[in-house]
Amino acid sequence: LLENKFTFAKALIHAAGDFIKNNMVQDLQIEEKTRFDDLVTNLDKATQELLITKIKQAYPNDNIMAEENNIHHPISDGNVWVLDPIDGTVNFVVQGANFAVMIAYYENGKGQFGLIYDVANDILYSGGGQFDVYANDKRLTPYQDVALKRTLIGCNASMFSCNYCGIRDLVDQTLGVRVYGGAGLSMAYVMTGQLLAYFSYIQPWDYAAAKIMGEKLGYVLLTLDGKEPDFATRQKVMFVPKQKLSTIQTYLD
Repeated sequence: LLENKFTFAKALIHAAGDFIKNNMVQDLQIEEKTRFDDLVTNLDKATQELLITKIKQAYPNDNIMAEENNIHHPISDGNVWVLDPIDGTVNFVVQGANFAVMIAYYENGKGQFGLIYDVANDILYSGGGQFDVYANDKRLTPYQDVALKRTLIGCNASMFSCNYCGIRDLVDQTLGVRVYGGAGLSMAYVMTGQLLAYFSYIQPWDYAAAKIMGEKLGYVLLTLDGKEPDFATRQKVMFVPKQKLSTIQTYLD
């Protein structure tokens, strides 16, 4: 039953959060992946291992797409858990806060539920598909229209600074930009109305959970040219209210 899987996922993500909190105090081994600011720690890898082990014990026939160790089962093929053990690793390393654990569950390419766990603040955003979306015990309401000039935009810092695709021109119509350094929490802030939209250059495990929850609340996650993301490569995407999509697109080039 899907409800049982959702309950299992909520317990699992809390267990992962506890594991991270209990091990944060130990010496982190930090590695650089593609460049000096693309970091991974031994705790990212250990947390992912914990998630996969527990999923495989409970659901041995399910598949995994995950950030570390090139575990990239195609999203459209069967039951797929999409995992990001620590989203915002740089924040985690430097600040010990502003990072999240993320889990999404798909069946043959269709999103069933997503979870984003703000570990430091103990806030779990969860739901989507047939489930209402909650932040802990508070049910989130669908997007309510707000004038651009009364909103804030979340954005990847380099895309904003170089006015990629006209994003800075859009921000100029709002009260400003916010850069949080993590896709999961940024998109959670969109879903709670703290940000109007979020723009970044991210991987499938960065957006999988928010995409499912957002659709339930009236948001869409699309590439900057308005297409569905491919769930296979790193892409420049936007997470925006469906109702505001055409308005936002008038500023993007």
